[in-house]
Parts: sequence; structure tokens; C-alpha cells
Amino acid sequence: MQTMMLMSYVKFQTLRSGLRKLVANEKGQDLIEYALVVALIAFAAAAGMSTVATKINAAFTNIGTKLTTYTS
Repeated sequence: MQTMMLMSYVKFQTLRSGLRKLVANEKGQDLIEYALVVALIAFAAAAGMSTVATKINAAFTNIGTKLTTYTS
């Protein structure tokens, strides 16, 4: 009985040590944080492109109208 308890205790300590190392490993956390930042920047850029595209289109339309007026 004592041997079985000792073996169980050793297995538990080994498992506990392995779990601590797994939890302490933060290498993947940095990658996820960078991916979230990149996704946020991409989302903001995509949302802002609509407004910029509308303004650029209006500017080219204005230029086209003026060119048509001056060349006619």
C-alpha cells in the first residue's frame, strides 16, 4: 500500500511539473497577440478605404468634368 501511494505521489508530481512547464510556455502567446494587432489594423484600413475610395472617385469625376468643359 505504501509503495502504491509513493508511486502515485511521484506520478502526480511529474504530471504537475509538466503542467507547470506547459503553462509557463508563452511562446505562442506573442504570436497570437501580433496576429490580433495585424487583424485590427487590417480591419481599420478596410473600413477607412471606403471613405477614401469615395473621395478619390469624386476627385477624378471633378477632374474629368473640368477637362471635358475646357476641351469642348
